[in-house]
Amino acid sequence: MESLSLFIRSIFIDNMIFSAFLGMCSYLAVSKTVKTSVGLGAAVIFVLLITVPVNYLLQTRILNEGALSWLGEGFEKVDLSFLSFILFIAVIAAIVQLVEMIVEKFAPALYGQLGIFLPLIAVNCAIMGASLFMQQRIELDPSDTKAITGIGSAIVYALGSGIGWFLAIVLMAAIREKISYSNVPAPLKGVGIAFIVCGLMAIAFMSFMGIKL
Repeated sequence: MESLSLFIRSIFIDNMIFSAFLGMCSYLAVSKTVKTSVGLGAAVIFVLLITVPVNYLLQTRILNEGALSWLGEGFEKVDLSFLSFILFIAVIAAIVQLVEMIVEKFAPALYGQLGIFLPLIAVNCAIMGASLFMQQRIELDPSDTKAITGIGSAIVYALGSGIGWFLAIVLMAAIREKISYSNVPAPLKGVGIAFIVCGLMAIAFMSFMGIKL
């Protein structure tokens, strides 16, 4: 039940786009067509599904104070948490490079459409944000619906966050495709109307905060 609550919360209530506004650059740039949005959204889900659990293991087995106690008595008070940023970034960059190679090999058309925004997943703040939020949630009380208590809940959180970002960008792309046939005032065409739609969608997603989990 806790995993289901965490999953639903990650998609709707703590949505990376609409609650924290993370990953906005690629979100606005790529959400012009549904096809490219689906491709980038799927890539983000894949990257999150690998990076968040790996970074969870790094945090709990290596970086936290006392995490290296399994090496012997002299390591009981070792605290390597100051290395978390650089190690998280290294893991994210490695996985994004793998995703880029896979997409280029098996979907060259999608690779061309995504362009520079595919390798830029490495600096997508939603990816790094998920790992940093995971780091904070480890310290929460296990009874808290936001808490991450093990590798299983880290995977659930990663999947929920990825699906939430996927849902946000695909919905935005569908709306923008529809808007392209509408009579939008000239000053608002392009990014202007996209920001307005994004704000309205964020307000709509705020309604999910009323769900009792």
